Amino acid sequence: MLSASILRALQISALGLVVLFFAIGGVGHFVATDAFVRIVPPWAPFPREVVYLTGVLELLGAAGVCLPRWRRTAGLGLMALTVCVTPANVHMWLNPTLFPDVSPAFLFWRLPGQVVLLGLIWWSTRERRGA
Repeated sequence: MLSASILRALQISALGLVVLFFAIGGVGHFVATDAFVRIVPPWAPFPREVVYLTGVLELLGAAGVCLPRWRRTAGLGLMALTVCVTPANVHMWLNPTLFPDVSPAFLFWRLPGQVVLLGLIWWSTRERRGA
């Protein structure tokens, strides 16, 4: 069994990964907008606007989890956002020829990676007893 201090250090490290993932991803929505627009499934309306909106939400979520008062709420928001972008990852996986620069293995592993990401967000943003 890991000590409380080791678990807390792991939780803080996981929180740092969540912040980095969403901060970098959020900035990416504005720096590489066209690449993100290609990922949006064709049935989704206003793909460019969706990319901008999800970029803003990622940045807000990354900032929010840094603030203890907002951490849990921001974490729930990031979890919801992660679920909402699943159709884009499925679209990529089902249409690998549209993304020739991305390995099919990476396209596949993005989906189970989302489950891991959801767990990481949940675990790193929940309150610890005695913390």
